[in-house]
Amino acid sequence: MKKILVLTGLVAFSAGALAGPVEDAMNKAGCMACHAKDKKLVGPSFKDIAAKYKGQDVVAKLAEKVRKGGSGVFGPVPMAPNGPDKIGDADLKAAVELILKN
Repeated sequence: MKKILVLTGLVAFSAGALAGPVEDAMNKAGCMACHAKDKKLVGPSFKDIAAKYKGQDVVAKLAEKVRKGGSGVFGPVPMAPNGPDKIGDADLKAAVELILKN
């Protein structure tokens, strides 16, 4: 039984280790205040964003949208700009890539 618990813990840790730092950066930047993985909050869910852009090469476009802010794509509520002081370029790119995989 002990071996099963340890193995389960290692699997959970390794799966979380891949997305963990990106999710931490998203939390620190405030992304999760307006967005959720599978439900609309203030902004669209990550699932809805991924569905809208499925099959498109839009990482750079969406990263720029996060940087500049905007409105109109998912409704009238504007998204505030998010500068490099909130989320670094590498973390932003990784976050957009993670969102698009939902």
